[in-house]
Amino acid sequence: MTEPERPADRDAAIAAVLQRWFGFDSLRPMQREAIDAALSGRDALVVMPTGGGKSLCYQLPALVLDRLVVVVSPLIALMQDQVDGLRLLGVPAAAVHGNMTAKDRAALKAMSDDGSLRLLFVAPERLFFDGFLRWVQQQNPAGIAIDEAHCISQWGHDFRPEYRRLAELRQHFPGVPFQAFTATATPRVREDIALQLQLREPVLLVGTFDRPELTYRVLPRQDLEGQVAAAIRRHPDAASIVYCIARKETESLASALQQRGIEARAYHAGLAAGERTRLSSDFRAERLHVIVATVAFGMGIDRSDVRLVVHAGMPKSLEAYQQETGRAGRDGLPAECLLLYSAADGAKWRSLMERSAAEGDGDPDALQAQLQLLQQMQRFAGRARCRHRSISEYFGQRYDEPNCGACDVCLDELEEVDGGHVLAQKILSAVVRTGQRFGGAYVIDVLRGSRNEKVLARGHDKIPTFGLCKDVPAGKLGNFIDQLIDQELLVRSDGEYPTLQLGPQAMEVLRGTQQAVLRMPKQALASRGKRRRETAGSGRASREAVELSATEQELFETLRTLRRGIARELALPPYLVFSDATLEDMARQRPLTMAALGRVHGVGPKKLATFGERFLGAIRGEVAAPPVVPPVASPAASPPPATARVVVPEPSSGTRRQAALAEAAALFRAGTGIDLACSQLGRAVGTVVEYLVEWIEAERPASIAPWVEPDQQARILAALRQSEDGRLKPVFEALGGQVSYEAIRITAAFLRNEASAMDG
Repeated sequence: MTEPERPADRDAAIAAVLQRWFGFDSLRPMQREAIDAALSGRDALVVMPTGGGKSLCYQLPALVLDRLVVVVSPLIALMQDQVDGLRLLGVPAAAVHGNMTAKDRAALKAMSDDGSLRLLFVAPERLFFDGFLRWVQQQNPAGIAIDEAHCISQWGHDFRPEYRRLAELRQHFPGVPFQAFTATATPRVREDIALQLQLREPVLLVGTFDRPELTYRVLPRQDLEGQVAAAIRRHPDAASIVYCIARKETESLASALQQRGIEARAYHAGLAAGERTRLSSDFRAERLHVIVATVAFGMGIDRSDVRLVVHAGMPKSLEAYQQETGRAGRDGLPAECLLLYSAADGAKWRSLMERSAAEGDGDPDALQAQLQLLQQMQRFAGRARCRHRSISEYFGQRYDEPNCGACDVCLDELEEVDGGHVLAQKILSAVVRTGQRFGGAYVIDVLRGSRNEKVLARGHDKIPTFGLCKDVPAGKLGNFIDQLIDQELLVRSDGEYPTLQLGPQAMEVLRGTQQAVLRMPKQALASRGKRRRETAGSGRASREAVELSATEQELFETLRTLRRGIARELALPPYLVFSDATLEDMARQRPLTMAALGRVHGVGPKKLATFGERFLGAIRGEVAAPPVVPPVASPAASPPPATARVVVPEPSSGTRRQAALAEAAALFRAGTGIDLACSQLGRAVGTVVEYLVEWIEAERPASIAPWVEPDQQARILAALRQSEDGRLKPVFEALGGQVSYEAIRITAAFLRNEASAMDG
């Protein structure tokens, strides 16, 4: 591959744009090569795993060249998020799709007329509307980026027929460089993308597929509801996505989680469009943290702080698994990917694939390719081999670390079952004594001593294996059967009603000449993976653990609360204000001046000017807060011996925050004013106002007079009701700057309660 030309002044231009607009000091691996190709006018095919930062590869060239770049994307929600984020930075950007408002169209026309438009996002089906391509030609674009480019290939895992027309773009833009981006593409798919888009001697860039910040776990599915609930509780106050294969499974699992005290919602294509939109909006805005969904959810959901992705059933391919798990930890912070595996999932997928092929064109080659992908996924799930190594090697890349320290295998999270060999013999014997003509559910009924009609009618309550495993839960027995299938000691037949038969080595186990091993997850799993940070110049292979201290974590939670409030004002997803990675850097550095805050990773000049004072206020308030004095022991209590060391467990940051909120709520119920509450809580004004807003929304007080004077309320309410988009800056300006943002935020929360009550 020829290295794109690098003019001498390009490094300086890229560095200046990167810092000025995005607040970054350096690029991630492979971003520079992709940007160089675009700036050199070269076509490129870029395979960059989810979270690798591909959007910067087409955003930055537009700003360096100071010309328009057109981005084709099928994901309206993601397009709009990118436009909103770019506008926060001051970048002139727009999106063209079916949901445009009159205001959107007017803004696009204004930017087009004055020549300021730099990034235009467009859905593929809108490109070929009458006259639109001609209009784009008139804008003289410097480049065209095709996002989710695998959608153009019928060999890709998400083929979309409307993408096929993109092949026509070359004849309309013969001299414009094309950049095709995708997160997952096999060599066959890459060749098809280049062919369909008529890429000319493209620079081929394939990124590192390993995601070191992700902890992969593939554990036996033994108690689905309990295992999912435990995983979610390992990541309190964080975003979690739980994937199920079928719609009905999303609803039943979401309901079960709700009964366990976890606020979860089901999402699938069978819901009304308005309900799906509301759920997506709530998740993006951090009003909802746990979503239980089919695999359709997540496309276009660019929430950067997803800390957990659970697969309640096995995906149909490693490509799908890599893309779906890639939605975790997009900000580079630690996240967990849990696959609860059952060999029965493979049979379910096989049946679905064969039925779909029979109802469709019935292309035997395509079906065989799908089945091969499924077999590779089963092999990944069933083998006790480093997950990071397995994924890297599947995509054709070496993985040299002997222990990744971030998967169930390398963390040694499975343990052998005591008496596992005897238990395996009981299962195999039950299969033999029932005639090797029943499925796993029936064999489990026999082993557990069920006296249902079918067991009694066949006389299987009289065989020696009846009731031998009555104390073993059915879910565990089912997983042990799966393990025996993975070890080829049992074979599950194909067909609508699969049955169990003995595998080639099963008789050796029954005779005791070969040992069988069964495993189950250990009780305690790590709540959070290690944070891996690249050492300068070393690439992804050299990493060090970085964790927030208890005080840093407390400040981080305060900053998250502030970010959520600002995002609510702007009607934007919180991560567009600042990412979790940026907030963590703030919590570590604790900047106290605008200059110091500007040196935090991800804080560019525009965001510094827009949000700087509010975040500095929160940081200063936390730094100046008095230490929490522990309660004095009762005189009646016996003092510890002089030689004893008293260890008082430090509460978690979440516990401390909940305690602060509870203390604040008591003050607010008593009508305590902001200044006095700040003094008593030892917190900055911004933090106390955020607490007050949360309290107002939760408890819906009849009046906010203790915090906003009635005459001010009337003026603010009138201005808020005139505001089209709910943003607070226009309200502040409409009031001539005579009313504080704090008063506006408090009144806006009160108004939202009124609107909610009317809707109800």
